[in-house]
Amino acid sequence: MIEHESRHFPVHSQTGAMPPASTFFRTRMPNQTKREPSTHLHAHRAGDASQQHVLTGSRSQKILAWSLLLTLGFALVEVGAGVWSNSLALISDAGHMATDAIALGLALLAQIVAKRPPSAKHSFGFGRAEALAAFVNGLALLAVIAWIGFQAAMRLMHPEAVQGGTVMAVGGLGLLVNLMVAWILSRDQSSVNTKAALVHVMGDLLGSIAALASGAIIYYTGWLQADPLLSVFVTLLILNSTVGVLRESYHFLMEGVPHDVDYLKVGEHLAQVAGVLSVHDLHVWEMTPGEAALIGHVEIRDLQEWPTVLRAIKHMLLEQHGIDHVTLQAELPEMLGQT
Repeated sequence: MIEHESRHFPVHSQTGAMPPASTFFRTRMPNQTKREPSTHLHAHRAGDASQQHVLTGSRSQKILAWSLLLTLGFALVEVGAGVWSNSLALISDAGHMATDAIALGLALLAQIVAKRPPSAKHSFGFGRAEALAAFVNGLALLAVIAWIGFQAAMRLMHPEAVQGGTVMAVGGLGLLVNLMVAWILSRDQSSVNTKAALVHVMGDLLGSIAALASGAIIYYTGWLQADPLLSVFVTLLILNSTVGVLRESYHFLMEGVPHDVDYLKVGEHLAQVAGVLSVHDLHVWEMTPGEAALIGHVEIRDLQEWPTVLRAIKHMLLEQHGIDHVTLQAELPEMLGQT
């Protein structure tokens, strides 16, 4: 049975021993005037979690940098071509690509920030910068979708002349550019923020296809409504992907239980570990994307058994649930009624 309540009986999660009294006085002095280095407080020793609260791995800043240059450069080309040809499809796609350039810039900034080590003010590091940037990207894209929808409605009621040949040529070139950017971004799928940027680029890919089709229809048939209609079609496709990015980043920012972790199963398996009487005040969340963490209170019979029980718990959590960062507080039955 999992209960949510708070108790305060701190036990070192690795050894089961009470920390020395000097530790509390050394780390809890409220009026310290001299700021001491906090590196030793963030250190992970043998037996601790392997996750270090610093962005590492295959996430390459060069991938985002090249994507940013290509996207921003072609957005400027589309702006000029859209104004010249009077095409809503091109202008909309140019605005979309400009938003993508901002998204990629935020993603790149988030990657740089997330590599900063933990500090005395940010003990968990800066891994959440990725999810925050992804959420902002999603909101920006919603605004673009609304603007395109409004402009398309106006064009449907009042069609305007469009130079189909120019739209077709620029749309084809944009398709090639977006395919290149999508390929670059697809090489790094370990980051939630890179995934969000790829969603933007896939929207651009569809936008280029729509611009190409719009130009061809107008050039060969003269049907001007094709331009706003295809713009609306693309925005509906983009909206579906954008909502997914917003949902994922929001869930992470709200410290939701990771999608691949069954909270109830975790509690059930904890209670089944030999030596554990009950589990309460259990919380599971992601500290950084893909890195689950767990804290909770465990009731046991004898504190002397805690090191053995803890090793069994950590092994079970890592093997069955992929949870490496574990902080547990051991309690005795007679202590549960104390305040």
